Amino acid sequence: MSKWRIILGGLGRRVAQAVKGSVLAVQDYSLLSFAGVRAIFTRPRYPNEILAQMDSLGVGSLAIVVMTGMFTGMVLALQSSATLDVFGARAYVGRLVCVSMVRELGPVLTALMVTGRVGSGMAAELGSMVVTQQIDALRVLGTDPVRKLVVPRVTAGLMMVPILTIISDTVGIFGGALISVFNLKLSWEFYWRSVGAALGINDIAMGLIKPVFFGFILSSVGCYMGLTTSGGTQGVGISTTRSVVVGSVLILSSDFFMTKILLLLFPVT
Repeated sequence: MSKWRIILGGLGRRVAQAVKGSVLAVQDYSLLSFAGVRAIFTRPRYPNEILAQMDSLGVGSLAIVVMTGMFTGMVLALQSSATLDVFGARAYVGRLVCVSMVRELGPVLTALMVTGRVGSGMAAELGSMVVTQQIDALRVLGTDPVRKLVVPRVTAGLMMVPILTIISDTVGIFGGALISVFNLKLSWEFYWRSVGAALGINDIAMGLIKPVFFGFILSSVGCYMGLTTSGGTQGVGISTTRSVVVGSVLILSSDFFMTKILLLLFPVT
């Protein structure tokens, strides 16, 4: 009995420490996010840093976003046509591709791609600054690391992820048009008329609101993981991995709750 009691006691302590660490991490992340949002609307600001981050996040991610959107639209057209043919509804391929890309696939896949490319980079860059004590040097010089490092990255995420999502949606719908015309033998004019008939204000609103939150999530998580790095260069690698995993999970989980809320505010017509 004493042996099992020791084992169970040790297991209980580990579980308690893990729960406590998770709660503290959520608290620290919430405080950093609140400080970052508040600093966006107050001075001093660093416009050069914001422009540099917008270039890194937006222009640097353009190629991968275009490729992701194009092939997603093409695959979606192929898969949906195989199902719609059973019901003799191939003519609705354009509607399905348009609504799926704008409402769901475009925002989510764009955010995941940017998280993998930029979120990990943010964590690695800030983590390297932490382990080399550059963050401490900024504080000694009287510079707030949140304003200098976090705010430009969060601002870039809020501004550029919606723009990248619009590009991804457009390219994805165009990719669906190519498959519909050359593989499914639908007319070019009919496809775009069906897209125009399917795309409404509610769809556009949902497709633009989600990327704003996704951009905030991926940038804030990347900054938090970078600024909480410990353990030298090995810690930088761990923070980079955690940034991608946590950011992706938060994007997917928040997508569910946002979809539930946005469907009530912007129902499908």
